[in-house]
Amino acid sequence: MHGDRVTICECFARDGLQHEEAFVPTDVKIELIDAFREAGFTRIEATSYSHPERVPAFRDASAVLAGLTRADGVAYKATCPNPRAVQRALADLDAGHGATELSLLVSATESHTERNLGTTRERQWDKVAEMARLAIGRFRLVGVISVAFGCPFEGAVDPAVVAEDVARFAELGVDLVTLGDTTGLATPKTVSAAFRRAIAAHPGLPILAHFHNTRGTGIANCVAALEAGCRDFDTAIGGVGGHPAQIQYGGGITGNVCTEDLVNLLESEGVSTGLDLDLLMAASRRCEQALGRTLHSMVARAGYGLTHGEVRQDA
Repeated sequence: MHGDRVTICECFARDGLQHEEAFVPTDVKIELIDAFREAGFTRIEATSYSHPERVPAFRDASAVLAGLTRADGVAYKATCPNPRAVQRALADLDAGHGATELSLLVSATESHTERNLGTTRERQWDKVAEMARLAIGRFRLVGVISVAFGCPFEGAVDPAVVAEDVARFAELGVDLVTLGDTTGLATPKTVSAAFRRAIAAHPGLPILAHFHNTRGTGIANCVAALEAGCRDFDTAIGGVGGHPAQIQYGGGITGNVCTEDLVNLLESEGVSTGLDLDLLMAASRRCEQALGRTLHSMVARAGYGLTHGEVRQDA
């Protein structure tokens, strides 16, 4: 792995905050996202165009995007669950403060589609096709497959279904495809098989890893994906996140892989993330202050390990 380079998309501001019961003020979100940019993240999940009553955490989506300090080479991603969301994204883009990327969502099972998106898989695919038609050429499009490694309602997911979903996204012209382990059911074996299959079938199409650490396997799954050829990862500072607070399923800590912990491991193994480690730790502290509690990163407590030949301790 030494000498490799990966890209990490920081997801605290969207996938992280959707799990929070209390609304985080708009100015705080903007400050945090700007801190992520300063730390060197080139892809940042900034918000979601979810219905403001269903997911009130993002009722300020347009205001957040309008308030960000932009920089060349930094992409801001917004989630779009339906065509109306894409229309909102287009309006913000035309107003001069739009997202760079849009996530288009499907679930690999019918039960999760119904619970998370309120529709059927085929109807959601019809919506995704319409969204792609509306957005293509205006945004970089990210196809997201939720519960790709296991469903909290249906159990094991047929890898052939996931492979078909990747192919459908590719046919729609998306720029990247994310395999999501929504409630932490993946294992290194299933991850390795899925990523090797998708990368071999779609050379040139980046296949992204989005793992949750519900059962403590998140870091191991990231390593398995890396070894299978994946070079793009979604993580969240402090390991926060999960399903929207108003949707109750899954147990334990449903959050994402901790950004700090994965960055520490990768850098220690000679895999470059392109991030400023001191500014990442400063952003980690800001995130804890914003939520008013200690988060789940081990590195935030212990400091960095052996990176670049020296022991780094948190200041």
